[in-house]
Amino acid sequence: MTTTTADPGVGTERETALVDFRDVGMTYAGGTIALEHIDFAVRRGEFVTVVGPSGCGKSTLLRIAAGLETHTAGDCETTTERVGFVFQDATLLPWRSVRKNVELLAELNGLPAAARRAAAHEAIELVGLTGFESSLPRQLSGGMRMRTSLARSLTLDPDLFLFDEPFGALDEITRQRLNDELLRLFAERGFGGLFITHSVAEAVYLSTRVVVMSGRPGRIVDVVDVPFDMPRDPELRYTPEFGELVGRVSHSLKEAHA
Repeated sequence: MTTTTADPGVGTERETALVDFRDVGMTYAGGTIALEHIDFAVRRGEFVTVVGPSGCGKSTLLRIAAGLETHTAGDCETTTERVGFVFQDATLLPWRSVRKNVELLAELNGLPAAARRAAAHEAIELVGLTGFESSLPRQLSGGMRMRTSLARSLTLDPDLFLFDEPFGALDEITRQRLNDELLRLFAERGFGGLFITHSVAEAVYLSTRVVVMSGRPGRIVDVVDVPFDMPRDPELRYTPEFGELVGRVSHSLKEAHA
């Protein structure tokens, strides 16, 4: 993980963060400035979604949090080694069954065979794939492949989940169903979530807080607290209050490009 020594002067909120971006910037070797002055934190029990235009550095933020890239300015502290990462593509091994794909991360982390089978069984049940354990990825729908990817990360019981537009390629009905499933898991497990999406409605529905970014170089232009209680009723999507909040986030995005 990318870590720094915590400033003893930071408040309790930042001291308890699972990942904490402090004035983070990212400039690539060719001179492209991807991120500037990114400052926010994600704690356990928070689901924070970042929205912004393509190329604004959203996915770069996730890679920095996961220790896959090193920022060039500011500090980023990730305080747990138990991090789950769900990518845009399910990234399943085509020759392995659902159960074997779900066991993969536990296997790579050295979990004994019996323990990883038990963890995979629980994760498969949690994501609603019971009965498909022996299926190969090519036999699954897009939504089922993403459930398998999610289950694979669940076997490590992560404190922090990083999601890089995992539902972007799915049809709207499947996407909404998986949003509901993800919120159910969030309510049950209480992990911290950092989620990337282009969908403002998805961001508002999933989140306790929405971070709005400008175009490149990505800067934070608005932070919107989402007041709706967890777990969320799917009918929330059709209420005036939900529509008003979606409108506010959309307006912030539009203003950032005016």
